[in-house]
Amino acid sequence: MPASNKVTLLGGSSNPNLTSAIAQTLGLTVGRCDVGRFPDGEIYAQLEEDVGGRHVVVVQSTSPPVNDHLVEILIIADACRRARAEHITAVMPYFGYARSDKRIGHGAIAARMVADLLQVVGVDQVITVDLHAPQIEGFFSIPVTNLTAVPVLSEALAAARSKDSLVIVSPDAGRMGAASIYAQQLGLPAVVLQKSRKSASEMEIKLLHGDPANKTCVIIDDMLTTGNTIVKSFEALLQAGPRPGFIVVATHGLFIAGAREKLTDLGVEEVYVTDTVSIRESDWSKLKIVSVANLIANEIMRVAG
Repeated sequence: MPASNKVTLLGGSSNPNLTSAIAQTLGLTVGRCDVGRFPDGEIYAQLEEDVGGRHVVVVQSTSPPVNDHLVEILIIADACRRARAEHITAVMPYFGYARSDKRIGHGAIAARMVADLLQVVGVDQVITVDLHAPQIEGFFSIPVTNLTAVPVLSEALAAARSKDSLVIVSPDAGRMGAASIYAQQLGLPAVVLQKSRKSASEMEIKLLHGDPANKTCVIIDDMLTTGNTIVKSFEALLQAGPRPGFIVVATHGLFIAGAREKLTDLGVEEVYVTDTVSIRESDWSKLKIVSVANLIANEIMRVAG
């Protein structure tokens, strides 16, 4: 990496394996930063090397526990600013609070609040992957790069499965753009579902466009959290006569609240996710993990070169 003599790569506790993979791709060593907890649970971060005048890249997904991981990256960035880092890039492969991108009733716009916090502590640039709501880029007054894992996930799916009889399924209108890219890259037809959310955990989904009859459905999404959207999507498709079993492709594999069991009970054949989030389900034979380390490393080289 041409810029390696002026770049320091640091990582929080959310995803050390991805941080190491990015460092290896860049030919760097992960910088020394002690992140821990005081007895009362407060987070501290102590830099153990000089970052003065350097471009510091901090890798940290704000995945569960979301609040701890968010405060970690804020404290690390603040430590770097106070140590006179020349430039601070926050690599947040999974950007938490992205669902709260607009005001509903008297609620907060938490995604905007997170954007403000990152800028206040001195972050100069953000790199993320498949933002849940792309308009969040507009909440920042600093550069934001929203990478997409669709090409690497498409490549992994194409290498593992015959494309005969597959159909791409978008679970809602918000994922239509990604579904179109998957369909184009794989040369497959697409089906669009319509989702109406009744509450934070309840939804209704129905078939809007396309024909999944006699096809194996590949349900795509940006994040796989509880699995409810996937389950409701396949249930909505059943009346159209798809083949038994289905495939899930999602960028962020959060797997909260028994998602694995729900998908298994419904007959999922394979689940493809990336390593933007540390995977808790690594002993699951149906799970295929695709790395985005090269994708992120290439962008770091571009911005730090």
